[in-house]
Amino acid sequence: MTYDLVAIGNPVYDEIVTPYGRTNGRVLSGCSTNACLAAKRLGLGKVAMIGCLGQDYEGRFREDMTKYDVELPRIKISEETGGFKLIYDDSGNRTLDVLGVSGKIFPEDIPEECLDAKIILLGPILQEIDLRLTEFLRRKSKAELFLDPQGIVREIGDDKRIREICERQKAEAFSKLVDIIKPNEHEAETLTGVEAPFVSARLLTEWGAKISIVTLAERGSIVYKGRNFLKIPAYKTTAKDPTGAGDTYAGAFIKRYLDGGNLLQIALFASAAASIKVEHTGPDFPLDIDEVNQRIQKIW
Repeated sequence: MTYDLVAIGNPVYDEIVTPYGRTNGRVLSGCSTNACLAAKRLGLGKVAMIGCLGQDYEGRFREDMTKYDVELPRIKISEETGGFKLIYDDSGNRTLDVLGVSGKIFPEDIPEECLDAKIILLGPILQEIDLRLTEFLRRKSKAELFLDPQGIVREIGDDKRIREICERQKAEAFSKLVDIIKPNEHEAETLTGVEAPFVSARLLTEWGAKISIVTLAERGSIVYKGRNFLKIPAYKTTAKDPTGAGDTYAGAFIKRYLDGGNLLQIALFASAAASIKVEHTGPDFPLDIDEVNQRIQKIW
């Protein structure tokens, strides 16, 4: 049976500090992880994840993902488990301090059966996915490639704090290889060098992506497919923890995209799902399709 979604990217266990409090120890997170969990909870059929983490968290991670019915066809063991200490201020701005870095993911780490997926999500956390792997997937798989570039633009500073940087040539190369690209507003500016998110979204499609999405936190998101912009509102709520909202958006977008329908319906579904994630901390949060559909009615 073909996978509906294969997500590639390292899981992380993060410490999170918000104005509402802090987590008790490290909690499961990561772009690929959160996207898989969102897609499964919303009813997507066969979902798998490929990544790398340390032996200290391997057992816990396998148990967590089995509980959520996400398959793990290839998990590599690294010297340490990736993770960040995320500190949010009252305005929602955050800093990321590195707690650990896992290994890279290479073409030979991708099982052949995963190449037959309908969609492959590239969700790097910190440079574990490179152009070589992306080129391999483009060449060997007929899957649509969905890129969340957060881990492509991140580098570790001398103070162990994450900074965002990306050469335009690298950004263009990734954009040419993928079908859908979804940065947040700050990542879009880093990728394109342009502060205006509408212009960034247009540039990412001009460079090759079929669909570009720029998420804008509580201001919603922009979706562009080479002709018209869609400005998608966000559901108004109180954000307890913004961590993983964009990842949930990606997982919900993929689920609804595979269901079919127009781009507006797909993006509204993703926006509504992301609003549920920000109301909770960690991977255990109630996400069901009925609540998502109810929220769509209130934001559109």
